[in-house]
Amino acid sequence: MADHLSVAVLGTGIMGAAMARNLCRAGHDVRVWNRTPAKAEALVADGARAFATPAEAVADADVVVTMVYDGPAVVEAMTAAGPGLRPGAIWLQTTTVGVEAVSSLADLARHHGLVFVDAPVLGTKAPAESGNLLILVAGPEAARAPLTPVLDAVGSRTVWLGEDGSTGAASRLKLVCNSWVLALTNGTGEALALAKGLGVDPRYFLEAISGGALDCGYVHAKAAVITEGDYTPSFSVVTAGKDARLIVDAGASVGVRLDGAAASAERFRRAAAQGHGDEDMAAMYFASFDD
Repeated sequence: MADHLSVAVLGTGIMGAAMARNLCRAGHDVRVWNRTPAKAEALVADGARAFATPAEAVADADVVVTMVYDGPAVVEAMTAAGPGLRPGAIWLQTTTVGVEAVSSLADLARHHGLVFVDAPVLGTKAPAESGNLLILVAGPEAARAPLTPVLDAVGSRTVWLGEDGSTGAASRLKLVCNSWVLALTNGTGEALALAKGLGVDPRYFLEAISGGALDCGYVHAKAAVITEGDYTPSFSVVTAGKDARLIVDAGASVGVRLDGAAASAERFRRAAAQGHGDEDMAAMYFASFDD
């Protein structure tokens, strides 16, 4: 494959749109589809070509990228794409789908003669927009060189975790990493909620931990979202809740009880029920208070 490829991006929400824009900037022929057509059409100004169906979007594509909500949404999109898929194309599956879904997606890839690569990404809106995602990848050695121009366009670092994408090695690591992200988000939200309840200025909390062993850049980032009241989503409450449930289910499947993750899932559910589902995941802060 050449350095400039035909890349179909199925799913152009917060993450998929940013990835598609960076692929356009890198000179690739980018073909996009989204369940909500306007989100795909918005990328035409950046050089992408928008299509009405997944099958049209993937026609003759060298690489197909899926970045949708969850495993069932991936199956739905790729099943619809079936008539347009080219045998031998590489399927770069970047959606966080959990562990159990990976083998069925690999089976779907084999059915269509695709090269399956399990490749969830770490990062939210800002790193996605700047092309600084961390990409966790498991897939055949033969796919590494062809995928390099795509991975370089959307990420700053790629970690290869094996040659068999069907094992879910990358998706398993993604859940471990996300468990830490959600724990930090939940901890920050609860600390600031307690500060509010006790009448403590949150700036004093942040000053107290600053520069010490308890400090963390992520805590300051999410605390700023809460204190400034700007919940423009970099990663939504609803999506974080989905990931929390995947983490809990993955733990249960191997006999690991994850009480903190289960509590986070409940807090995300409660925040969504309060009307914060489409806001930044830091809005789980509101789950600490009654409506």
